[in-house]
Amino acid sequence: MAKAIFNHVRIRGIKTIVPDRFIDIDDEIEYFGNSVRQLERAKKMVGFGRRPVLPEGVTVVDLCEKAAADLLGELGTDRGGIDALILVNQSPDYFFPASSYLLHDRLGLGEECAVFDVGLGCSGYVYGLWLAHSLIASGASTRVLLVAGDSASTHADLRNRLYAPLFGDAASATLLEHEPGDNPAWFALGARGAGWDKIVVPAGGRRLPIRKDMCDVEVQDAAGNVWHPWDGIIRGMDIFNFTMEVVPGNIRELLAFAGKGMDEIDFFALHQANKQIVETIVAKTGIPREKTSWETFSRYGNNSTTSVATVLCDQRGERPPLGRCLLSAFGVGLSWGSAIVGLEGCHNGGIGLYPTPAGLPGRAEQLEAWIRYFLGDQR
Repeated sequence: MAKAIFNHVRIRGIKTIVPDRFIDIDDEIEYFGNSVRQLERAKKMVGFGRRPVLPEGVTVVDLCEKAAADLLGELGTDRGGIDALILVNQSPDYFFPASSYLLHDRLGLGEECAVFDVGLGCSGYVYGLWLAHSLIASGASTRVLLVAGDSASTHADLRNRLYAPLFGDAASATLLEHEPGDNPAWFALGARGAGWDKIVVPAGGRRLPIRKDMCDVEVQDAAGNVWHPWDGIIRGMDIFNFTMEVVPGNIRELLAFAGKGMDEIDFFALHQANKQIVETIVAKTGIPREKTSWETFSRYGNNSTTSVATVLCDQRGERPPLGRCLLSAFGVGLSWGSAIVGLEGCHNGGIGLYPTPAGLPGRAEQLEAWIRYFLGDQR
C-alpha cells in the first residue's frame, strides 16, 4: 500500500455545489411495486432519500466552475496566485481537451498555472488531496486548486434500479497552500486493477465507440432493470465484499502509520456508498458512531468522485468546526485511499445550489454549431 506523510501544507477552504433539481425516493414508489412497505424497507436498509441530478444541458464542469468561483470568492483569494489546477472527474465534457482546461478558461486563471485532469471516481477526492499535497510539499507548487466532481446520475437509465437511485451529482473545490507551520498529513492508498470491470461503462471510449449499431440496444434483466451499452454496470455484492475486505484494514493501517488512536480523530468522513456500507465499516473498525455520518447519502446520494468532500461540507452547522479528520474513499478502479488531515481553521463553505440557467442550447443547436465550426464559420 502506498503510504506518505507530508508537512507544511494547509487546506484553506472547501466548498460543494449540487444542482437545484432533486429526485426524492418517495416519488419513485412505482419502482417498489407501489408498496409503501417495500419503499420504507429500502429507505431503512440502504438509506435512500433524495438525490441531486443534473438537468439536460448542464454538465459537471458547470458545477465545478461554481464551486471553485464561490470558494475563491468566499476566501478572497487572488486567482493569479494559483499555480496548479487539478480536476478529478469521470464525466468529461469532451474526449479532449481535458475538462480542466475548460475550467481554467472559465475561472480566468493565469498562463503559468499547471493544469491537468485525473480520471478517478469514488476514491478520487483522497487521491486528489494526495497529489495536491505532493506538489506543495515538493516545492513544485505553492497554491493548488483541487476541483472534483461527477455526474454519476447520467450513467444510468432511471429504470435501472441497481444503479440510478444510488447516485447524485455534485462538485467540490478545495484550496491548498504552502504554510511553514507544522501540519502533518498522512495518506495510505491502494488499487486492485483486476477488478476494473466491477464498476464500468462499456461503451463510449475507444475500445467500444458508440455507433449506429448500438443505438437501439436496450437490455432488461429479470427484475426489470433497463441497461444500455453506454450506461454503468455495478456488481453490488462484489463491491460490498471488496469494501469489507479492504477498507477497514486500510483505515487501521493508516492510523498505525500516523501513530494515532481513534480518540485523536475528531471526525471520520467516509465515502457515502450507501448507509449499509458506511454502517458496516463503522462497526468493523470501531469508529465512534458520533464521530461519523451516513446521513449525507440520504440527503445527496452517492456523489462518487467528490463524495468525501460532500460529507465534510455537510457538517457545516451540524457540529463544531472540523479539526483532525480521517477521510476514507473506495470504489471504481478498483481503488481505495484514506488520509488524516488537519482542518483546523479551514473555511467550510457548506453545500450550495447551482441554479439551472434559462435558454440552454439543445443537442440540435450544439451539433449545428460544431458543424459550422468544422466548416470554418467562426461566428
